[in-house]
Amino acid sequence: MNTTRHLASRRQFLARSLTATAAMNLVAWGVIPRQSIAAEAPSSVKDNGYRGIWFTLGQKSEHGDKYSGGLGTYTANHVPMAIYAKEADKTFFVYGGAKQGRRHLLAMASYYDHRRHVVPRPTIVHDKQGVNDPHDNPSLCLDGNGHLWVFVSGRARQRPGLIYRSLKPYSTDDFELVAEREFTYPQPRWFDGQGFLFLFTKYTKGRELYSSTSPDGRSWTPDRKFAGMGGHYQTSHLIRHRVITAFNMHPGGNVDKRTNLYYLQTGDFGNTWRNVRGEPVELPLADAANPALVRDYQSEHRLIYIHDLDLDHDGRPVVLFTASADHRPGPAGDARWWTVAHWQGDRWEFSEVTRANHNYSTGSLNVEADGPWRIIGPTERGPQPIGSGGEVAIWSTKDSGKTWRKLRDVTRGSPINHNYVRRPLNAHSDFYAFWADGNPDQFSPSHLYFTNRAGNKVCRLPYEMQGEFAEPILVK
Repeated sequence: MNTTRHLASRRQFLARSLTATAAMNLVAWGVIPRQSIAAEAPSSVKDNGYRGIWFTLGQKSEHGDKYSGGLGTYTANHVPMAIYAKEADKTFFVYGGAKQGRRHLLAMASYYDHRRHVVPRPTIVHDKQGVNDPHDNPSLCLDGNGHLWVFVSGRARQRPGLIYRSLKPYSTDDFELVAEREFTYPQPRWFDGQGFLFLFTKYTKGRELYSSTSPDGRSWTPDRKFAGMGGHYQTSHLIRHRVITAFNMHPGGNVDKRTNLYYLQTGDFGNTWRNVRGEPVELPLADAANPALVRDYQSEHRLIYIHDLDLDHDGRPVVLFTASADHRPGPAGDARWWTVAHWQGDRWEFSEVTRANHNYSTGSLNVEADGPWRIIGPTERGPQPIGSGGEVAIWSTKDSGKTWRKLRDVTRGSPINHNYVRRPLNAHSDFYAFWADGNPDQFSPSHLYFTNRAGNKVCRLPYEMQGEFAEPILVK
């Protein structure tokens, strides 16, 4: 047999038969070519339960860790992590899983079947091979043909970002690896007839913001720098054909000094970005004082931790964030407030919702077309009150954010804190928010939960599964 032909055949066999993670390792070792992976390495490994990743940053001070606990739905800069697909009547979601409950990160994908009220065994889209850092968590996108796209975050320039596509529409059974790129904090958006608009971060001069577009998820335009003022964290949202984003800045590249609030929007697939007044903005933003600035918190010596944003009934932006006095947990940061910024058409108006226990207690914002605005997040005292997270509650306003009241306690009497409450894109009323729990003070198991719009029903996803499908466990 021809030796060259035999080696080529052997490489193709390996590319087809391995999981995507194992195949990527063989690429790194030079055993098989990268192009074989992108086309021929499906991932179809199932786990036998829903176990979130537990993590500690390890930056401890007098009052505990900078942040820690169950971080399967971390960060607020990975968006979206769940999408409701009306065509399939399923809410698809991704999260940072844990191999056998250990500190070993798995990029997971699954769905909740609204008609059958079940979840399947979750799929391991990518095994991070010993990485335990939820900065590598995935985000999710759904294209016009129903294919799921999982954007697995990389980390700085140490680990690449990976893009996976489901082999079948509305299915989490098998994924193929289609691209490897440098990105962290992935925020992919799909536009029918155009393709992907992708917002992400690169560690160039600090954590700088970039965008790129693609008609098919395989070929991408050159990365376009969005903002570079020492560093930024951003979160974004897609509403019809409009992408809106809010972000802060890191003076001197120091993330512990994150401050200022900025807002931009695009209605033409990222070709033109405009400030809140609709004025075109020249990119990249390089100066702290620029037309995107919402409020100069730096001059007030305040730090900004952005949770979420939305548009009101008149198409005006609303941003949810925590304002704090210090990056450390405990009284140094007081008074911390869950805060809302709302554009009035000629000015920004700010309202304080409730006190925050921690900079990294994170929730979601829903401005509903037919009802009040809602904040769902860990605003209430939890069993580990100094650590990140707490008990989940719903807050609402009927006067466009001027005054807020607690509508309902969603969780109560929990043994460990809940945190990083995320909202699905196009959320179904039965799967309206999604989060994980975990003990911020010490390593613990981490479960995954979802609640309905009213917050009067909470379901926990099964930590262990015996069959191929299981009903979520009703805990409230």
